[in-house]
Amino acid sequence: MTEAQTKTEITFDDFKAEVLNDYKIAKISRECSLLGRKEVLTGKAKFGIFGDGKEVPQLALAKAFQNGDFRSGYYRDQTFMMAIGQLSIQQFFAGLYGHTDLAHDPMSAGRQMGGHFATHSLDENGNWNNLTQQKNSSADISPTAGQMPRLLGLAQASKIYRNVRGLEEFTNFSNQGNEVAWGTIGNASTSEGLFFETINAAGVLQVPMVMSVWDDEYGISVHARYQTTKENISEILKGFQRDEDNKGYEIMTVKGWDYPALVETYQKAAAIAREEHVPVLIHVNELTQPQGHSTSGSHERYKNAERLAWEAAFDCLAQMRTWLLDNNLATAEELDAIDEQAKKDVLEGKKAAWTAFVSPTKEEQNELVSLLNSIAASSANKVFIEKHANDLAAIKEPIRKEILTTARKVLRLLVNESGRQQLAAWITSYTNKIQPKFSSHLFSQSAKNVLQSAEVAPTYDASAEEVDARLVLRDNFDAIFNKYPEALIFGEDSGNIGDVNQGLEGMQEKYGELRVTDAGIREATILGQGIGLAMRGLRPIAEIQYLDYLLYAIQIMSDDLATLQYRTQGRQKAPLIIRTRGHRLEGIWHSGSPMGMIINAIRGIHVLVPRNMTKAAGFYNTLLETDEPALLIECLNGYRLKEKMPTNLGEFKTPIGVVETIKQGTDITIVSYGSTLRIVEQAAKELQEVGIDCEIIDAQTLLPFDINHDCAKSIAKTNRLLVVDEDVPGGASAYLLQQIIDEQNGYQHLDSQPQTLASKAHRPAYGTDGDYFSKPSTEDIFEKVYAIMHEAKPDQYPSLY
Repeated sequence: MTEAQTKTEITFDDFKAEVLNDYKIAKISRECSLLGRKEVLTGKAKFGIFGDGKEVPQLALAKAFQNGDFRSGYYRDQTFMMAIGQLSIQQFFAGLYGHTDLAHDPMSAGRQMGGHFATHSLDENGNWNNLTQQKNSSADISPTAGQMPRLLGLAQASKIYRNVRGLEEFTNFSNQGNEVAWGTIGNASTSEGLFFETINAAGVLQVPMVMSVWDDEYGISVHARYQTTKENISEILKGFQRDEDNKGYEIMTVKGWDYPALVETYQKAAAIAREEHVPVLIHVNELTQPQGHSTSGSHERYKNAERLAWEAAFDCLAQMRTWLLDNNLATAEELDAIDEQAKKDVLEGKKAAWTAFVSPTKEEQNELVSLLNSIAASSANKVFIEKHANDLAAIKEPIRKEILTTARKVLRLLVNESGRQQLAAWITSYTNKIQPKFSSHLFSQSAKNVLQSAEVAPTYDASAEEVDARLVLRDNFDAIFNKYPEALIFGEDSGNIGDVNQGLEGMQEKYGELRVTDAGIREATILGQGIGLAMRGLRPIAEIQYLDYLLYAIQIMSDDLATLQYRTQGRQKAPLIIRTRGHRLEGIWHSGSPMGMIINAIRGIHVLVPRNMTKAAGFYNTLLETDEPALLIECLNGYRLKEKMPTNLGEFKTPIGVVETIKQGTDITIVSYGSTLRIVEQAAKELQEVGIDCEIIDAQTLLPFDINHDCAKSIAKTNRLLVVDEDVPGGASAYLLQQIIDEQNGYQHLDSQPQTLASKAHRPAYGTDGDYFSKPSTEDIFEKVYAIMHEAKPDQYPSLY
């Protein structure tokens, strides 16, 4: 398939060839949609969502899209991907079938349903490609408007590269900031808050973003009158239009079936965004959706006859054909020939994709059938095993579930027979080969993953004095910004005043507003900025002012950032650092510690919980040498506590996944993290006074947790375990207990019931008393440990109550 082209100087013959090639691409895309639906309805594919009715505007977008540009779109953009040469017919169907080979489905290796597109920013080893020499698409996600926050960062990266000194050598990522970030969204999804938040933020930041709204008047079955005020997104966004006195947007509207007007509109939009760094919104209206929303239903159920007749007449492909004929650019016979060839090409591509999809599985099927028949020959259960083998062999187009299910059922029949080891070895080998196709790359597998970073201890002068802990952070950030020109930080109050706790004091004045900057109250797009910036080679630190506010951004963290490496099988990454502060302070909204919710929502992002600012600074230094995203939670009540100032700022590194024993003991192991550790330490001192010797372990990181199994080693010595934290009961403390008892087999060493001590189930109440009666106190910890020791040694430790 030939890419869509636009030339500045062109002959009539060249122009004719170009527009006919565009028509060919659009027809191929349409045929893929039509045949794709049939593949789902006949059972070969599970689900289909296609881009029919949106082909022509996507051709125009592709013509304006240049090397280095980025797309952040949604699941209707197959024509665009075909037009930029990043999606073939066979790859389209491989995605529809869920082919787990990246060579066949380069979008996600079968991990996402078809229609979710991506290009490869990384090579097979996780190293960056030259993004300026390719057309780029960030990996799609299904949640509507979820692509918007990331789009903001992709656009802002161009502004950073154009205006920040020290980035001149980052030529693999930008050509002087000339790249445009292109967004696409359906009209109904503009109702989402993420859309409005992103639109506003892009207008404030003035970044080169072109936002296309594909408007077919519906969101599944729900008409625009239920979706959008005035049923018109560009109309209600008119207040964003720039004028002579105010910065803002350039807002354009164009009919989705008008090929020449679309091409002209997109060329204008690209020039404005690329040259002036002004955001543009293009409202593409009068579009259709010939097959309805997806394979889950039919649009005849909710569109009347008049609407269906209009859609048939104003189908963008029908209108393009009419335009080609009216302007003598093609004859009906020429277009019929293109149409017929498109059908043939799509059919052949579909057949090739299906053969490639089923062939490896058939080979695996035959291999197992042969093995089972061989084992059956000498088995007492020969008849039953042969039946399993015959049933499997009879499946014309098997899936891997059926193969492995058969093997595992047969294994039960061989418990006391010689064939068991042979089949068990096959099952293990097969699982080891196949499981990574579905489970690899939750985290980075490159040489820069966090587990490859070795600890470097902080060093101190002999005469080092203790200072406010926030100064350790501040001076370490200073070292970071000096060492890494690509590092930048942004968030609410992060710039001018140096964050609410003064950890960035003076940094904006020293490094400029683009590297240390304030952001509006918009947590989701602060997070999205970070994702997009990181995807373009920068090292952003996105600051969410308080841990409780992270809930505004948790969906983007969970759906987008946490899944990025996984859903691209390691071909895209966003090593974003999310900075926040939490745990104990005052009241419901400023002392939350919802760690259980967080760690279960964002698998794929590391979660770091340092007990002091030196540990936190070390984590920042570690992360900047690695290529993975992480959430770092500083202790909200720790900034004014005293810590010594290290001499190797920017260089010392706190290890990730490694616990630290901060007090040796013999009677019980207490595992905790963050602000609670100071209370645990105080309780341990008081317990020591009554003869109970506690060993205290700082978890340091929750994801990953204790990769060396030091907690189990501690329990082997103490034989007792208590996990303490500030989350709700059954939250992160339950997770830590599961890790220690289940994953580390710590249960083998226990002489007493392992226990947890958490906060009350409600949010923390306000004030000192509110804290005391909501969260674990020194007395709570003392009495919990004492009760455990009483149960073990009642004569030595008589009951307190």
